Amino acid sequence: MTFARGWMTFSRVLLTWLLLAVLLSGIAGRPSAAQTSAALPAPPPSTAEPSPATPAQAYTLPPDKLAKAVALDRLRNILDIVSGVWGVVFLWLLLATGAAARMEALVKRISSKPWQQGLQFFALLLIAMTLASLPVGAIGHYASVANGISVQGWGSWFVDLAKSLGLAVGIGSPILLLFNWIVRRWPSRYWFAAWLVALPIMVIGAFVSPLFEPIFYQYEPLSKNHASLVEKLETVVARTGTNIPPDRMFLMKASLKTNGLNAYVDGLGPTKRIVVWDNTAGRIPDDEVQFIFGHESGHYVLNHIPKGLAVSAVGLLFIFWACAGFAAWLARRLGANWGLETSDGGSPLASRAGFVVLIFAITLAGFLLEPVDNAVSRYFEHQADVYGQEAMHGLVPDPRKTAVASFQALGEAWLEDPNPNPIIEFWLYNHPSVKNRANFAAQYNPWANGGHGEFFAR
Repeated sequence: MTFARGWMTFSRVLLTWLLLAVLLSGIAGRPSAAQTSAALPAPPPSTAEPSPATPAQAYTLPPDKLAKAVALDRLRNILDIVSGVWGVVFLWLLLATGAAARMEALVKRISSKPWQQGLQFFALLLIAMTLASLPVGAIGHYASVANGISVQGWGSWFVDLAKSLGLAVGIGSPILLLFNWIVRRWPSRYWFAAWLVALPIMVIGAFVSPLFEPIFYQYEPLSKNHASLVEKLETVVARTGTNIPPDRMFLMKASLKTNGLNAYVDGLGPTKRIVVWDNTAGRIPDDEVQFIFGHESGHYVLNHIPKGLAVSAVGLLFIFWACAGFAAWLARRLGANWGLETSDGGSPLASRAGFVVLIFAITLAGFLLEPVDNAVSRYFEHQADVYGQEAMHGLVPDPRKTAVASFQALGEAWLEDPNPNPIIEFWLYNHPSVKNRANFAAQYNPWANGGHGEFFAR
C-alpha cells in the first residue's frame, strides 16, 4: 500500500501479467503485514491547534503546472482505459485467430513431455502479452519523461522490462502450469481447487514481495543518511504503538528513475517494513515525512493487509466460479472455431489453448470489477489518511497544515489534476484524489470543542 496513487506504467503492466500468472486474477499491490497496536501512550503536551478558515480548495496548482496536469491526467486516464481494454481484446484475438491453438501445436512439436510443453506454452503467452502492452507502456513513459516526472532513460527502462519479463516467465509459467493441471485433474470443480491453491500463494506473495524489489531499485537503511529523521519517526512509532524498529525502515533510491514522491509498506512477518523514497526524505520537511510515515503506520495498525487478503479471498472464490461457467460457455459455442482440442471427452478448457479462455474470462472480470477493487483501496487509504493525521496530534504544531502541505507536495510532484472527473476517480483511482485528500485534511480537527479522534482518544 502506497502513499501516492499508482499510475499506469509499463513495469506495472508487466507486474500485472505476473500477478495474473500467480493468481489468475492478481494480488493486491504492495501487500504487507498489519499489526494491532498496544495501548497507545499519551502524546506529549502541545499547544492548541489553530483554526484557520478552510479554503474552498486546499490543493491548487499555478496556471503553468495546471495546464500540464490537466493534459497529463487526460493522457494517463486514456492509457489506463486503453491498457485494460486492449488486454481483453488481445486475448480474444489470440483465440479468435487461432494463434493460441497454433502456439499449442508448436510446443508439441518442440517437446514430447507434457510439462515441458506447458512451460513453453505459458512462457510464449506471457511474452506475447508483454509485447502487446509495449506500445501503451512506451507512450506512458515518454509522457512521464516529457513532463519531468520520470528521469529514467530508455535503456534503463528496457532493462526493467527485461527483468519484469524474466520474473513473469520464471515464476508465472510454472504457476500457470499448476493451475492448468488443476483444470485437467478436476474438470468439474477445478475453480474451487484453484481457489484453495490461490490462498496460500497470496500469503506467500505478500511475504516474498520485498525480496524482489531490490532487482529494480537500490535500498539502504533509512538511518544511514537520515539519522535525525529516524529519531522523529520513532516519536510516531511511540505515538502509534507500532513495533517498527529502525532496522525495518528503509530508503529507496527512487530519484535514479523518478522525481515523484512516495512511501509504502509491504512484507509479512519477518519481511514487513516501511520504505521511504529518497525523493520524499530529501525534498519535503521532516514533519511532512512524519505524516506520511503515520499514514503508512495506519495500514499496519488497522490491519489493512490481512483485511485486504480476506476480501480478495472471498472475491476470488466468486470470480473463479463465475469465470469457470463463462469460460465453459464460450468454449462450447466457439471452441471448434478457435481450434481448441478435446481428449477423452474432457473439457477443451483443459488444453493449453483452452486455458487461455479462462485467462480471458478472468482478465475481463478484472477489468469490469476494477471499480470495486479501487473502492476498497480508497477506503483503506482514507482510513490511513485519518490515522496519519490523528497520529500527528501533539507531535507537530498543526496536523492539518502538515497534512495539506504533504498532499500539495505530492500533487505537484506527480502533476495531479486538482479537479479530476468524478467518474474517472470512481473507476480508475486506487487512492482518493489529491483534491479530496487535501480538502478533508484541511477541515479535519476532531479535537475541537473537546472532541477526540476516530483512532486516538488523545
